[in-house]
Amino acid sequence: MSCLYLIVRYLGLFLALVSGCFGGLLYIPEAVSYALAVLLEWGQSVYFWFAEAVLIWRLCALYNQSERLLYVLLATFLPIVALEIGTDIYLYSRRSAYSVVETTIADLRFCEVSFNLGPTIAIYTSIPIICYDIFLVVLAAVILVKHLKERRSIRLRPNTYVMMIVRCHIIYFVLNLTNQILLVVLWTDIPTPVKSFSELFVSSAPVILAPRLIISIWDTHAHSECSHVSMSFEDCVCWTLPPISEGHEMESQIMV
Repeated sequence: MSCLYLIVRYLGLFLALVSGCFGGLLYIPEAVSYALAVLLEWGQSVYFWFAEAVLIWRLCALYNQSERLLYVLLATFLPIVALEIGTDIYLYSRRSAYSVVETTIADLRFCEVSFNLGPTIAIYTSIPIICYDIFLVVLAAVILVKHLKERRSIRLRPNTYVMMIVRCHIIYFVLNLTNQILLVVLWTDIPTPVKSFSELFVSSAPVILAPRLIISIWDTHAHSECSHVSMSFEDCVCWTLPPISEGHEMESQIMV
């Protein structure tokens, strides 16, 4: 699990840096720009797989490390991975569909990507991804409702980490939904300012905000007063079971 955290964090940082260089900070020849553009698209797909894997792992942990749920989520996620690979090959690895054009404004030369197909394929390929994220959000909401009922019955406050994980699922769903919509928009004939904004969001927001959502829980646990804080976060019981200290503090945590 720790490896997944590190991959998501530093792969996102790498993609953000490459995207910044490609976005006009430096002049890059057209051939190199095209290679970087394709690399970014494939890199963002790989990044998406690892980010989803973290969400799947967390969700299974909330369900008492259910192996059955893990197998179901992985079995339904593998077709998404295959779809992403097919999309990257068909849409982003062919110059007839996705290319780079050198543009000159005054004395400034830079390269920008060109989307040469309509939005139909992008729309159809984004639907399964959105549906899968909806499925994850629903599972997270179900376990949250169950957790709140159980805590209310024993007059305890909700577990901080359960609340943070569910909130992370919801925010990530909104982020990924926006990203998928803008990816479709890029394949349509839109004004240049809208296209520039869409490209900026797609190339930066997912790889910058998502790691922050993932690492924030890790950091919170590292600075908490949990008696198991010496353990790695994914092995700690404090975010799946009531902390030991809560048994002694139950009276002070009675809900109004």
